[in-house]
Amino acid sequence: MTAFPLRSLWRPLLVVALSLETALAAPPLPALGARLEDLTVSGISSGAYMAVQFQVAHSSLVRGAGVIAGGPYYCAEGSTWRALTSCMSPSAWAPLASTSELRTRAEEVARAGRIDPLDGLRDDRVWLFSGGRDDKVTTPVMDGLATFYAQWLSPAAIRFVKLPEAGHAMISVADPQANACGSAQPPFINRCGDLDAAGEMLAHLLGPLQPPNSAGQLLTFDQRPFVDGKAIDAGLADEAYVHVPQDCRHAACRIHVVFHGCRQSAANVGRRFVDGAGYNRWANSNRIVVLYPQTVPRHGLAFGSWRWLNNPFACWDWWGYSGSDYHTRAGLQIKAVRAMLDRLVMPRQDASAQ
Repeated sequence: MTAFPLRSLWRPLLVVALSLETALAAPPLPALGARLEDLTVSGISSGAYMAVQFQVAHSSLVRGAGVIAGGPYYCAEGSTWRALTSCMSPSAWAPLASTSELRTRAEEVARAGRIDPLDGLRDDRVWLFSGGRDDKVTTPVMDGLATFYAQWLSPAAIRFVKLPEAGHAMISVADPQANACGSAQPPFINRCGDLDAAGEMLAHLLGPLQPPNSAGQLLTFDQRPFVDGKAIDAGLADEAYVHVPQDCRHAACRIHVVFHGCRQSAANVGRRFVDGAGYNRWANSNRIVVLYPQTVPRHGLAFGSWRWLNNPFACWDWWGYSGSDYHTRAGLQIKAVRAMLDRLVMPRQDASAQ
């Protein structure tokens, strides 16, 4: 009896699987002819650390950063233990690194050519926020970040907001179901009176803003083409979002990148963060394209991958789970976001096709 040739079965199944994957993929990120001048970034929690990393790694490109519950560049120094202790809740037995130590680390990485020269920070502006009831990333960590920035930025370029009653969350007036101000519960979007973190942040980073409006569209796009290797092996989701104001369909607009926090990815909360954080309504009236890259929860091994990667809360990598280059231009996540920016600034294609 002749054995059935398994190869003859595998090949058509592989073709079918690839065809289904292509058919189910989200649309590509549109080329909008956007401009990288005045590029700004922001984030909360792990996303705040990622915003700082991206800003420092590309200091010659980024012109400002908004940091909500984050800390200094390369704080964890590749250590999960250090990330969970001195870089979140420092203590006598696990202190935050001194300003001189933090600067020395960053300068060593810059001298090696792995990040842009640190003098690129001198023309930046930063907006910092810390809640007094935040027990995840405490105010002393944010104080350390402010001191780190002060080595290059003028006092007027640094706006540091401290709100005693605020918890660990994005502070927004745009989410009608936002948690109470002191909450530290998912989706980590809180209402603290009339404080509009996104609006205040963008105004400090970019200058006076026009009143917000709703003339824009949130698009889902395929994030995989921007990743070296499998997206899931970089801790990244297959899909991400970009908010495109109506005016940006036909004119060159600025770009702002927003990094969500742990347990705020689309896999965790759907569109709750990208719709409710408060950026989009300001972007619509001020010609700002808002890019929302996305991570994904990962528990060890994953379907289609033999790599062990543990990131159960879909945090951005600021301690090294995706590789030792995580904090540099060569980091898988930083490279992916940089590639997305390159796509957004490409010349516009036929507007009817977008």
